[in-house]
Amino acid sequence: MTVNSNTCRTIKVVNPRYASYDELAVYHTRQYLDYVLRRSEGAEGMNEQDDLGLEDDCHVFPSLEKYVPLVAGASLIAAQTLMRGFADVAIAWDGGRHHAQKARASGFCYVADCVLAILALKRAPLIPLTTHTSDEPPLVDGYRPAPKTRKPRIMYLDLDLHFSDGVSHAFHNASLASRGSSQVLTLSIHHAAPGFFPVSPLSGLPPSPRPLFQAPPQDPYTLSLPLYPGYGNATLASVWPLVEGVRDAFAPDYIVLQCGVDALAGDKCAVGGWSLGGVDEGDADEKAAMDIDERPPLVAGSLGWCVDRVVNHWGIKTLLLGGGGYNHPNAARAYAYLTSIALNRPLPLSTHIPDHTFFPAYAPSFILDVPPSTMQDTNTDTYLQEVDAAFSAAIATLRERRKVTEAA
Repeated sequence: MTVNSNTCRTIKVVNPRYASYDELAVYHTRQYLDYVLRRSEGAEGMNEQDDLGLEDDCHVFPSLEKYVPLVAGASLIAAQTLMRGFADVAIAWDGGRHHAQKARASGFCYVADCVLAILALKRAPLIPLTTHTSDEPPLVDGYRPAPKTRKPRIMYLDLDLHFSDGVSHAFHNASLASRGSSQVLTLSIHHAAPGFFPVSPLSGLPPSPRPLFQAPPQDPYTLSLPLYPGYGNATLASVWPLVEGVRDAFAPDYIVLQCGVDALAGDKCAVGGWSLGGVDEGDADEKAAMDIDERPPLVAGSLGWCVDRVVNHWGIKTLLLGGGGYNHPNAARAYAYLTSIALNRPLPLSTHIPDHTFFPAYAPSFILDVPPSTMQDTNTDTYLQEVDAAFSAAIATLRERRKVTEAA
């Protein structure tokens, strides 16, 4: 967990706890929990594994009954740290299990910790409504009325290569297509291809405003930004203003940022060409690199740049979660680097990997950097213009919905 300390932050490690059965049951079905937690008598011999998704990439393994509540407990503790004002950024890198369903495991995800954390943040203290005057409200019958409040708003932003189907489906509400508002907005930036996991009707672009492409209205609080193979720094830098436009229109009080790293160059998925931080200046003095005014530059659109924008520029309490990543050395590089970003003291990308048991896995560079790939980025200007048009319409809808809600 990180807390403010002038312009930089200090870090405090908070031991996670096991989530209770009741905390898990806030979202998951009891049938699923009874099986994975071995609560049902004879659960070891039950034939429900296929129905519960406990096969293939989500096979049952020893101590699964401890793993599920521990991952959920870590994300819940992190969320509670934000809610109670102990920190402005909280980290649970083993969280971010965004494919887990209400009653099924899926995609290496056994527990919907993202959903549970968001549900906890929904119950955070009410937010006082700001007014355009500093004057106190007048007395009424000798009493000053309590200030008006609203429920907190939570924006879930997912950077994983794969669509956040578990989270998006959990909060999708078809009845919001035409009117109404939501406490939760989900936005997933992910790879798109026919048959690419997970297949979901929610993984496409928002409806286009163009007459020739009009589609039925959809829930504007469930957003998806699909990208084609090879997307990297330039494409992310191009679409990022739309992300910040969504943030401005929704005006969240909390951000839940899922930092899957499987779109980084070198991942076994071999789809993304993203870099960790861009180009390092090389031999910069280490002391200067740790100075907030002379820190190493971040290339626009890189993973580190995106996370830096959220945690160090948005000014919103943020929960950082992990996610996918199938090149294990690069995943370790990424989460070490993103932790330094959250501290607002980014490590130089030329930092040498210290000697340890798995040191040979970091060959051939043996440094922190994950440079961009040379893969061709197939996201054309024409497609990015389509993305811009679709999201501009979605942003306008969100802005209008908030205006109506705040005027009520």
